[in-house]
Amino acid sequence: MPIVRVELWSGRSTEFKVDLAKAITDVVVEKVGCPVEAVTVKIEESPAENWVIGGKTASPPPR
Repeated sequence: MPIVRVELWSGRSTEFKVDLAKAITDVVVEKVGCPVEAVTVKIEESPAENWVIGGKTASPPPR
């Protein structure tokens, strides 16, 4: 039972997340050879301000 965890910045639409999960599922089924029903994709979101890359926050600076 493959489980794929994806972390994204908040703000993407439900449609985008469903499309992403379907694409990931298709690749896992192809590469692992398991049934579609065995694949779980968990999408976790958090605001960009909670991401720090290279010592700098990923959110835009205040105006």
